[in-house]
Amino acid sequence: MPSEEPATAIPSLRQRRRAAAVQEIVNAGEQHITEHGPGALSLRAIAQSLGMTVQALYHYFPSRDALVTALITKAYEDLADALEEAVASAEDDPAVPRLMVVAESYRRWAVEHPELFQLLYGAPLRHYAAPAEGPTTQAVRRISGLFERALFDGYTAEQFAAADMPELSADFRKFTEGLTPDGRGELPASATALFLGAWGRMHGLVSLEVFGHTSFIGVHQAEIFRVEMQSLYQDIRKRLPATGQPPKDAVDKRGTRDRQGPASP
Repeated sequence: MPSEEPATAIPSLRQRRRAAAVQEIVNAGEQHITEHGPGALSLRAIAQSLGMTVQALYHYFPSRDALVTALITKAYEDLADALEEAVASAEDDPAVPRLMVVAESYRRWAVEHPELFQLLYGAPLRHYAAPAEGPTTQAVRRISGLFERALFDGYTAEQFAAADMPELSADFRKFTEGLTPDGRGELPASATALFLGAWGRMHGLVSLEVFGHTSFIGVHQAEIFRVEMQSLYQDIRKRLPATGQPPKDAVDKRGTRDRQGPASP
């Protein structure tokens, strides 16, 4: 007889009430940030908006940092959800590069939620340090994984090895070898460099817009972003050769004869 699957334990009434209270506090904190900005985060104000004391709030979050971590994690997860939904909705249109889908969704979420974007990528909150390998780290990795797949899905190790880009230092190559799989260590050094450069181009333009530095071009900000992302997509395609081309190192080792002209048959 097939073994029976263990029944899932049903949370107790006390656990459900606690979970509901935690969610309500996080929602109130998010609303407070949306109205006043992350720099004005106040546990007292959040507690008052819920009709509770700060001491009662500490019953659910033992410290300010614990609540901040929950708020940052939720914002990252909401952003990741938006990116995944955009990719899923574009599955039926293979003509649209996934990089464009992810980038446009990233910008749209940031523009629609500027205060939460500032919480994630603006000036760090004073005296706050995210827990090492905590929920915020896992949430960041989810987003970077989405961006990585949009950039590199379908490319092979041989194509990365033949990437057309400046020579990377031995120190950087050694550094990338020591990265964990969740810290971009699954990519070779050339792909890691491409990933970081592409992320900087996308995130940099979004940050300039959210923080008001490109407001002088008004409604054209969306167009400039789209043009830059199209350029980024083309740059990546040019740097990573089609399957079957020899790695760059192999081409270099053929000697000066190939660089001076074709060899005799």
